Amino acid sequence: MYLNKELLVLKRYKISLITIIWFVLATVAVLLEISRGRDAINNYLIFKGVFTHTLVQSPIYIEYPLEYEFTNHYGPFFSLIIAPFAMLPDVVGCFLWTIVNAIVLFYAVRKLPITLTKQNLVLAIGLIEMMTASHNVQFNTMLTGWIILSYVFVKEEKDILAALLVVAGFYVKLYGIVGVVFWLFSKHKIKYIGFSIMWLIVLFCLPMLLSSPNYIVQSYWDWFNTLVIKNEKNSNAIANNFMQDISVMGMIRRIFNYQQLSNLVVLVPAALVYALPFLRLNQYKHLGFQFSYLALALIGVVIFSTSAESATYVIAVFGVAIWYIVQNRQMKWVNFLLLFALAFTSLSATDLFPEFIRMNFVRPYSLKALPCFLVWLVLAYQLMKKDFSTVRLSHV
Repeated sequence: MYLNKELLVLKRYKISLITIIWFVLATVAVLLEISRGRDAINNYLIFKGVFTHTLVQSPIYIEYPLEYEFTNHYGPFFSLIIAPFAMLPDVVGCFLWTIVNAIVLFYAVRKLPITLTKQNLVLAIGLIEMMTASHNVQFNTMLTGWIILSYVFVKEEKDILAALLVVAGFYVKLYGIVGVVFWLFSKHKIKYIGFSIMWLIVLFCLPMLLSSPNYIVQSYWDWFNTLVIKNEKNSNAIANNFMQDISVMGMIRRIFNYQQLSNLVVLVPAALVYALPFLRLNQYKHLGFQFSYLALALIGVVIFSTSAESATYVIAVFGVAIWYIVQNRQMKWVNFLLLFALAFTSLSATDLFPEFIRMNFVRPYSLKALPCFLVWLVLAYQLMKKDFSTVRLSHV
């Protein structure tokens, strides 16, 4: 009786069970990390340092061993994103930072033009990866939301907001640039280009309000050089660092012990695969085609990046979730592929996965990327061959 009353209250306020689980898990994850001390929230301290060092105009891409471990790899624009949190005490700032990340992604999924049931399914599939990213107090959760919203705003003909999120994502972590492909779905392509140029200029200059023009220009140059060096290190991290290069290239290098593999051997064919679906002009208008390309972009931006690490896969797994809702879920192979992704990509980073397999196979051979790569290949085939006119997704 009491349970029925609680369910009625939730229904009245349109609060689904997945909503409660989503935010409870995000809260539990960040509180656990905060309780473990400063070392556990090292990523947040690095993020905070982007703001504090920008204020005093000290280099943001060097080591600060008295403040945190490792170094920053986010762009100078990130100083503005993290600023409201960095000005708070670390415990409060870190907590709110993680919850806001969860809110942005949750909001993005809720904005997708699909039924509430399908939205809940997408959230459920990505739940474990969201929690993993929250444990790492990472920005990837918010970035996933930005990429999804950059598509949603194009659909809603809010091109100025779509362009803003693409440029902001690019200036923070480069990954966000993947959203620029949704320009092809825009009804206002010229305006979109104009807004993009405007935001490229505005967001480039905005961090100067915290420091100075010379400092920010130099910081962008330093950022570029840092990313080049990081890419080279990640590409050579076969034996000693299994936490980086969790990518298709990383799988090949580690499985075949072929360190000399050039990233271009994989990236050039992948880029061709990205381009070919856009020759199918008659499919642009179909929501299934657009969702499939959104999924392709979300997965590809991770699995073809040497900087991909475990917490980055929240982006890719939400791509897998969006792919899944486009499929005929009565087909056994579709469900098997989803379960494979949930097991080897999401669960493999947790204690729920057999430690022997995780430590001896998944990590050493970057197999976390394998299920997502298989889904990416399926998507590539479907985008080039499937007729999406019969796919029904919209709740409108």
